[in-house]
Amino acid sequence: MGPRRLLYLTAHQLTACHWQAGALTEEASFDDSPRGLANFTEYLAQQSKSVFWLLANVSEEGFHLETIPFLRGADRAAIIARKLGQAFFSATLTTAVSLGHEKSRRKDERIMLAALTNQELFAPWLSALASAEAALAGIYSLPLLAPLLLRKLGIADERCLLLTIQDQSVRQSYLEKGKLHFSRLTPLNQSSIAGMAQAFSSEAQKMHQYLVSQRLVARKQPITAYLLAHANARAAIESSCADSETLSFAVLDIETCARKCGVRTLPADTRCEPIFLDLLMANPPRAQFASEQQRHGYHLWLVRSALQGVGVVALLGCLLLSGKQLIDTYRLRQEIEGLSAETTLARHRYDEVVKTFPPIPTTNENLRAVINRYTELEKSSVSPDYLYAEVSRALQQATLVELESIEWRGGANLAPPVASVAEAASNPSLAVAQESAIVRATLRLGPGSNPRQVLEVFNKLVEALQSNPQLEVDVLQQPFDVESGKSLKSGDTHTGERQPHSFKLQIRRVATS
Repeated sequence: MGPRRLLYLTAHQLTACHWQAGALTEEASFDDSPRGLANFTEYLAQQSKSVFWLLANVSEEGFHLETIPFLRGADRAAIIARKLGQAFFSATLTTAVSLGHEKSRRKDERIMLAALTNQELFAPWLSALASAEAALAGIYSLPLLAPLLLRKLGIADERCLLLTIQDQSVRQSYLEKGKLHFSRLTPLNQSSIAGMAQAFSSEAQKMHQYLVSQRLVARKQPITAYLLAHANARAAIESSCADSETLSFAVLDIETCARKCGVRTLPADTRCEPIFLDLLMANPPRAQFASEQQRHGYHLWLVRSALQGVGVVALLGCLLLSGKQLIDTYRLRQEIEGLSAETTLARHRYDEVVKTFPPIPTTNENLRAVINRYTELEKSSVSPDYLYAEVSRALQQATLVELESIEWRGGANLAPPVASVAEAASNPSLAVAQESAIVRATLRLGPGSNPRQVLEVFNKLVEALQSNPQLEVDVLQQPFDVESGKSLKSGDTHTGERQPHSFKLQIRRVATS
């Protein structure tokens, strides 16, 4: 947050204070004259980055109590603006303070309307602030800080008076249930201790009579007046302020009150300006008199501060991310260096181990070539397992066949049979056998079989083998001679009783392209 400064305005001068680390330091005073305004303009130019709070302690102020219906939002703001216009017709510095809701069924709201009526007093100072485009946070009145002061002091009376002395004047405020209802300012004619004691007594009685006449306090209702005074004036004040049936006095030590309010610089006398100024800077009340147009510079400052805050957060985030990346990079470099050292050590150990091996009778190139040739031969070698498995599968479908022998041949580029040499030459895309087998077997169908049954079993075996597209089956020997032009009849002689029917097949496994 930027520098914070407080402007304390009275009927004769304006005082500028700097708020830093919870302490107020007076910087300059400007009287109500053309030279004072010029000096104030120069001061604002030097403090262009500061935020200003204006606290006024003037007698030209008005207070008015009103009751409005239970409303919220824009409707409530509209009726309050209308009530302010009716109560203070020509005033521009106005505000409203809620006093709570009534406990009736309608729950009407009680509000206190307040205004600073002497516009001529504020006009030159506000004009200088507007010309300098200063960030004005708000315009506050000293009696609006009285409720906050009572809360700090722990005073919770139903009705009470608060009397303080500041700027050669006596401020009398009437509070009800901790809420301000009325306040007035009268000049202090004598600044001596006896004069202040007499002023406390007389002004408290006048204030009580005024409240009774306005029916804010019942005629016989007792009320307490709290007086803030220095310890050296306590005896004189107590002797002058005698309690009556309806008005009693309580003197509060100003130094004790300042400590309760958190004021670092204790007042040296009975003047209460340090307490109210510190209260304003530490806990500014929500109610203030400046318009939105007068606070335009403050709104811009809020937006600018928010953007700067976002920028600072983003910058910090980038710095944190950059720091994390640097740490990660450093760790990776350390790991790389460690792995490089381990690799070098492992390579050195490997070289040491290799040196212990006996010399190889040939060169590495020859050894590599031999291994590659062995790998190729291993890949090109075949096994009879596949053909044996296919023959076994076919025999399971032809159970009457007795296997005699299998002559297996393996290896690439086996020559095709004589019958298919011409076909292979005419069609180069035909498959070339990878392995082949000559199967010799016998058919034993029993005494009641005929040639047709024998042929049927034989054909079933051949079809079972030909069902695999990778196999080519050639019949080298039929189970019996079948001459062309000679038919097989069911009434032929049963040959199965006399001799078995042997046959021979050639099975080739091919690789198609």
